[in-house]
Order: sequence, then structure tokens, then C-alpha cells
Amino acid sequence: MSASKNIFRIGFLFIIFFIIVTGVMASWYRVDQGELGVVLRNGAVHSVSEAGLHFKLPFFDDVMTISVRDEIRTYNKVASYSKDIQPADLKISVVFRADSSKVAQLYSQFRSIDGVVDRLITPAMQNQVRNVFGRFSAASAIQERERLVAEIDNAVRSAIGTEVIILQNVRVENIDFSNAFEDSVEQRMLAEVEVQKRRQELDREKVQADIVRTQAQAEADRVRAQAQADADAIRLKGDAEAAIIHARGEALRKNPEMIQLIQAERWNGELPKTMVPNSIVPFLNIQK
Repeated sequence: MSASKNIFRIGFLFIIFFIIVTGVMASWYRVDQGELGVVLRNGAVHSVSEAGLHFKLPFFDDVMTISVRDEIRTYNKVASYSKDIQPADLKISVVFRADSSKVAQLYSQFRSIDGVVDRLITPAMQNQVRNVFGRFSAASAIQERERLVAEIDNAVRSAIGTEVIILQNVRVENIDFSNAFEDSVEQRMLAEVEVQKRRQELDREKVQADIVRTQAQAEADRVRAQAQADADAIRLKGDAEAAIIHARGEALRKNPEMIQLIQAERWNGELPKTMVPNSIVPFLNIQK
């Protein structure tokens, strides 16, 4: 009996020692940097602990850590339809972090960051992306990408609110339309490039035509000016000759004897070899 009592006593002491050691070890917990610890006492939120080493009541307190670092969730295929009924898969990234001042509320409502993502962020994001994308035609979604992203970000931000997280931004990483639509866009772009190229060629031809027209006009102006100058010269020459003839006529009318004087001055002194009978010898007017 004595041996049995000793064994029982040793076993009891071992159990007590084990409980004490376990209790001491379970009284301490650590929270890493970038996390907060939600202390639960008998299942209810008791307090929130910062990063570091902390004490808790063994067997009564539990600690759940919540990250307050920036988190990113990427959705590779958010199926949507554009305003003109073009199907598209959007790749969306949501960047957020837990609000450190509302970690206790976050745990009470969602239990974890994954719970926030599954129950709050994902449904809000999908609904708002489809709503906003549905207000854009397929072409405008491509051409006005910046406005599309801004409207999606605002819509998701409003739907999620600032309840327990801080939303950093919502990014549209890619918009994947159907192959048929992308082929049609490519063909349309090629056609627009060809039209633009042809327009540039026409503009260049117009400039060249303007240059030729300007050169022709300049040549015509030069020819016209030369013709006008020649005509003016001829007219002036004719006027001068007419003036001379007029002056001579006036002089001869006033001095008839000048005709004989001029004839005498121009006579070479030779008499005509043949004469018409009864004609008068030039310059000889003998008075009887």
C-alpha cells in the first residue's frame, strides 16, 4: 500500500507540475509587426493588443491576429457586358488594408481578412464593375480607359464604405473582349490608319498644287507685266512718231517752200536720164 500511495502521489505531483508549466507557457503570446491581436475572453472580444509580447489568462483567453498590412486581391475574370452588348472579362485588382482602429469590429463581423474579402469586397466589386462597365460601349471602354477605371474605383469605394477597411485603390489590369470583337477593332483601326494616310497624301497633293498654282500665277503676272510694258513702249513710240509727223505737217503747212528745200538738200545733182515729154526738170523753175 505504501508503494501504491507513493506512485499516486508522484503522479498527482506530475499532473500539477504539468498544469503549472502549461499554464505559464499559455500565459504569454506574441503579436508580430504589421498585425494586431484580438484578445477573446471566453469567446467574447476583450481587448486589442499591439505588436510585441503580452500576457493573457491561460485557459480563458484566446488571441486572434489580424493583419493591418496592405492586402491585394486579384480577380482574373470578372465577366461583364458593355453598353453595346459586347462580352468581356475584366482583370481587377483591389488594394486595401484593415483599419487598425476597427480591428475588434472587423473580427466581430467577419472573423478574418478572408472573411472581409469573401463577404464584403468581392460582392461589392463584382456588382459595381458590371454596373459601371455596362454604361460604356466597347469602343469607349478602350478609348476612355482612364475614366472607366476612375468610375469603377469610385463605385466600389462607395459600395464598400469605410466600415472596417481602408480601400487604397481598385485597378483594371486588363479588358479581354471576344476574339471576333478584337478582330473587328483591329480591322477598323487599320481602316482608320489607311484613311488618315490617304488624307495626309491629299493634303500633300493640295500643298503641291498650291505651289504649282502660285508659280503659274507668278509667271502669268510676269508675262502680263512684260506685255503691258511692251504695249506702253509701243504706244509711247507711236505717240512720239505721231507728234513728229504732226509737227512736220504744221511746219510744211506754214512754210511750203521747205519742201523744195528738202528736195534740194536730198538731190544728188544728177538729172533724170529719161523724161516724160513736156515734163518739168526737177528743181528747175525758170521764169520767163
